[in-house]
Amino acid sequence: MNRRLPLALLLLCFFRSSPAAATDPPCDKYPQSQQPRCEKLWKQLNQESVADISRFGLDQLKRRQEGNISPEQHLKENMEFIKQSTDKRLKLLAERMAQDQDTRQQPAENPLQR
Repeated sequence: MNRRLPLALLLLCFFRSSPAAATDPPCDKYPQSQQPRCEKLWKQLNQESVADISRFGLDQLKRRQEGNISPEQHLKENMEFIKQSTDKRLKLLAERMAQDQDTRQQPAENPLQR
């Protein structure tokens, strides 16, 4: 159990977004006015993914310790998981940014027209 905690913490650190630069990928592709919202959404998506990432890492570590996967398989599965997880979060980010854009473009309802 003690070996699992460092792995989970390592995975958490890996998927945390960096506060160092305002235009870190993937938010650098959006106009500057939308970047703060993008960064907020990206951090939320990363937080939502923590449980899945930790579960994957712990399950994989268990299989590795039991000898069910080789070091090469371990690395390959890690890379595939990271790619799939990132692609999923990027898709969700684009959807949420589009939803924000849609809600901003809709005219406000005039309460006097009721």
